Amino acid sequence: MTTNRDLLRHVYEQVSRGDAQPLLDALADDIEWTIIGTTPLSGTTPLSGTFVGRQRVVDGLLRPLSARLDGPIRFTFDRFIAEGDDVVMLARAEATSVTGKPYNNSYCIVATFADGRIRRMTDYVDTELVTSALF
Repeated sequence: MTTNRDLLRHVYEQVSRGDAQPLLDALADDIEWTIIGTTPLSGTTPLSGTFVGRQRVVDGLLRPLSARLDGPIRFTFDRFIAEGDDVVMLARAEATSVTGKPYNNSYCIVATFADGRIRRMTDYVDTELVTSALF
């Protein structure tokens, strides 16, 4: 039996290889994915907000992010913490923006599962870095 922890790790391993399909397949139809983000300098980042539904996640988050990157974000996992339906992933990520700037961020991703799929996800990241490196 695959655990929620194993599934979250698997989808981000595949994302690191440039394959987002396992992530998309793991999302519940009514996924709520939040990217934190208001900072004194940048305000709300172009990728911040809550995206509800798989298609909105693709159109409002994943496509715009992909368009700003020269290749996949490569994740290095530091730790997974799982309790019940919740899994927390602590990771570091490296990528390069289309302008050549490094995008090396730290992630704390909190995922809540229901019926074997990701129902809610919140990404805690350095939003100022998102703005300065990608936009």
